[in-house]
Amino acid sequence: MKIVVVGSGGREHAIIKKLKENKTIEKIYALPGNGGIAEDAECVDIKATDIEGIVKFAVHNDIDYAVVAPDDPLVLGCVDALNYEGIPCFGPVSSAAMIEGSKVFAKNLMKKYGIPTAKYEVFESAEKALSYVKTAPLPTVIKADGLALGKGVIIAETRKDAEDAIVSIMENKRFGKSGDKIVIEEFLQGPEVSVLSFTDGKTVVPMISSMDHKRAHDNDEGLNTGGMGTVAPNPYYTEKVAAECMEKIFLPTIKAMNAEGRTFKGCLYFGLMITKDGPKVIEYNCRFGDPETQVVLPLLKTDLLTVMQATTNGDLDKINVEFSDKHACCVIAASDGYPEHYEKGFEITLPEDKTGIYVAGAAKKDGKLVTSGGRVLGVTRVADTLDGAIKEAYKAVQTVKFDNMYYRSDIGKRALQAKEN
Repeated sequence: MKIVVVGSGGREHAIIKKLKENKTIEKIYALPGNGGIAEDAECVDIKATDIEGIVKFAVHNDIDYAVVAPDDPLVLGCVDALNYEGIPCFGPVSSAAMIEGSKVFAKNLMKKYGIPTAKYEVFESAEKALSYVKTAPLPTVIKADGLALGKGVIIAETRKDAEDAIVSIMENKRFGKSGDKIVIEEFLQGPEVSVLSFTDGKTVVPMISSMDHKRAHDNDEGLNTGGMGTVAPNPYYTEKVAAECMEKIFLPTIKAMNAEGRTFKGCLYFGLMITKDGPKVIEYNCRFGDPETQVVLPLLKTDLLTVMQATTNGDLDKINVEFSDKHACCVIAASDGYPEHYEKGFEITLPEDKTGIYVAGAAKKDGKLVTSGGRVLGVTRVADTLDGAIKEAYKAVQTVKFDNMYYRSDIGKRALQAKEN
């Protein structure tokens, strides 16, 4: 069996490593992949957003199955285009991917179908938005409508912060056309939980919950990033919370998408806040999260390809999806200065045993692996306890070396405190 995995980050590396456990897969291509992924798949220099190029490659190489991992190609209709050529895919069609592609669409969907979320207003004019924040409760949350590499959300503590965010997004076009519209919503309080789920449009199978660490520096200080580390499972996601989420959020979301003629198949990511009034949706993603995938998939016991194909074929209810009862921790090694200015091109030294090392921002140059991005790689370890997984992950990250390397030293600290309380 020949498979294509579209994408180039640590998430894609984690997916590829997991797929490699299936011995019926004879070949995995990564489009475009990266210097580290090249150890586990054949990388082909076709951008994830080059839909025409991806389809041509898949047809020409008789690809049996495609995994479209990032948000951009999903929203652009990569699955639709591959399906048109008869190639089955893991991932939603474009109309369903809009659940992430437009914050306005997602918020209006939740409002229409009574799915718990923060109160919000939508603005298409900077002038009206600026007028609104003069009296809006603080802090307030300002979101670009479209995709923004996970950085399109700004929490404004002061009126000036709110005004600066609006001008930056809507007038200065910090995120391009993604900022043509914005959502301004109430600031929710409580622990955050990420729940990735497999779905075939009827059945929802939540994966192990996780806790992301978005801020660049220790103690949740600094700018928002794509994620500096994760732990799984998330101690705040109790059985009671899980049951409430299934009843009030997960199944209602799938039903709402069906009612709108946008049946969702693939991985639907629920970003949740456990508030005093119960769990509420902060955001949806139409794909595996990054770096959540790097702690969730190592705990998956069932064959990944089997589960993915069940979401495509609509028979997920016939698969027994099992996860280990162990714990996982992923620490991201980043380039110092990320998410703003950082230097690239430093040689990366990796240990001989690359188990649990997921490469995100690296390229091959003169036969050597060098840094090429802000988040360079993630180091994941699995253990019987959360404390053990955290200690092992930090021990393992010491075996990775590159100039200007930076990582947070407190990944999992909040989760440990929660378990103690």
